[in-house]
Amino acid sequence: MVKSMTGFGRAEANQGTYKILVEMKSVNHRFCEINIRMPKQFLVLEEKLKKAVGSYLHRGRVEVFITIEGQNIHEHSLDVDWKLLSAYIDALHKAKDRHQISGSIEINDILKLENVFTIKEAHTGMEEIEKSLLEQVQLATEQLVSMRTLEGEQLKEDIFIHLTYIENMAQELQQFAPLVVEAYRKRIEKKMKEFLGSEIVEQRIMAEAAIFADRADINEELKRIHSHLGQFTQSLHSTDPVGRKLDFLVQELNREVNTIGSKANDAKIANLVVEMKACLEKIKEQVQNIE
Repeated sequence: MVKSMTGFGRAEANQGTYKILVEMKSVNHRFCEINIRMPKQFLVLEEKLKKAVGSYLHRGRVEVFITIEGQNIHEHSLDVDWKLLSAYIDALHKAKDRHQISGSIEINDILKLENVFTIKEAHTGMEEIEKSLLEQVQLATEQLVSMRTLEGEQLKEDIFIHLTYIENMAQELQQFAPLVVEAYRKRIEKKMKEFLGSEIVEQRIMAEAAIFADRADINEELKRIHSHLGQFTQSLHSTDPVGRKLDFLVQELNREVNTIGSKANDAKIANLVVEMKACLEKIKEQVQNIE
């Protein structure tokens, strides 16, 4: 099944005192890259969430945006280092006595003391939130995959149209190529008659035509084009990710068409080569978006 690398997914859950929103989008990428943006207090779940998303995808850059809001998600507690506080106060009293410093120790002074007061944040209902979050990530990913699959089917249909065009043009080249050699033979014969008159030797004409036929022979290129087109069609029906393979086949098809173009000594062949390259360029653009 051909899948695009472009898609969007969204899932939302309201669980009483809190709300979870998951949104994700994917675009073209050579490999599978998953980036998650979420509240920092839940970053401990990042790797688990990446594995959940990655189990559905093989290629593409995926951006995941997670919002978690609600009451009683966080509990805060205050820790006081009483031993350190006592040491601070003792030191302040000694400093006053030793240096005859006037004034009293105020509560504001105590609150500014470093490392005495520590606010700790605890997460309540973490297991419940984690379970719900994983469920929403899965739902959003399934929606993303569904969109990628739908777009992939559209890409496949469009690619098949261009493959048919290329196949038809390759068959036309197959039929037309021998006529080019015959036309060249006739041109050579005409020119030789103009310059040599009755001294023209048929054997020499045949030799010149044979040299041209060997130089302009495109049968091997056409065989490889037909083989690549067959592999391309077979790959489009595969259930595995085929984006990289299709990209390689497009390059190989381009190579064969370019070789035919370099051998072409005829306007019609040159025109067909231009048309085939135009179709291959369109296929290349589409293949770059296939997983």
